[in-house]
Amino acid sequence: MFSHVVIFWADPQKPKAADALVAGAEKYLKPIPGVLSFHVGRMAGSHRPVVDQSYHVALNIQFPDKKSQDDYQTHPLHLEFVEKVFKPNCVKVVVYDFE
Repeated sequence: MFSHVVIFWADPQKPKAADALVAGAEKYLKPIPGVLSFHVGRMAGSHRPVVDQSYHVALNIQFPDKKSQDDYQTHPLHLEFVEKVFKPNCVKVVVYDFE
């Protein structure tokens, strides 16, 4: 199992940027071959101080192995997401990959 977690900070100058990131991930990333599980959504507020609440959108994708995730990174739909959705709507991103 290989997990790919992406944390997005939406452009504060664009009120619909977070929604665009969620919709774009659903459209472009979810159908890419090799994805075992896919979850994208907006930050959930919490009363716990240990929970980071500075981001806007998170993406969690699981693959069967690292090779599948490597193939995902170069898939045309992923590249299209980066150009059409990510770059116009995001000011910061952090990625956590783990096996």
